[in-house]
Amino acid sequence: MTKNTQQNNTIEQNKKARFDYHLEEKFEAGLALQGWEVKSLRAGKAQITDSYVLLKNGEAWLIGALITPLQTASTHFVVDPTRTRKLLLNRRQLNSLIGSVQQKGYTCVCLSLYWKGHLAKAEIALAKGKQEHDKRETEKERDWNREKQRIVRHAPRTT
Repeated sequence: MTKNTQQNNTIEQNKKARFDYHLEEKFEAGLALQGWEVKSLRAGKAQITDSYVLLKNGEAWLIGALITPLQTASTHFVVDPTRTRKLLLNRRQLNSLIGSVQQKGYTCVCLSLYWKGHLAKAEIALAKGKQEHDKRETEKERDWNREKQRIVRHAPRTT
């Protein structure tokens, strides 16, 4: 899959998670959704900034993800935009996640929602929290990369 098609399939990204955590291992998980949620995702009405993954009773749950209902699609339902949604992973992946979270002190966060064919998928990752000096280092690096791009863009071209 090329970068352009991946870009078009992305519904929502959690950029805050990439800033707040050191990401270790990534997983792809399916989402158990209701019909109105799928329609809202197609319209791009999702927010996962404050979401996280809870591992309980051998299952993974996405908590805090906001999927805003469409006015036209959900007129006869009582909808909860922040309801807990089940993540679909195979047993080996679940055991790996549960072991890492319980024994090694990792956190499990949702990085992005995207379409894979006609299915909605979530990219989740095992993460360790960054300390304040790590966050400052990330910002310095981001600013320097931005400055490099500016310099290259405005540099006189010699041929």
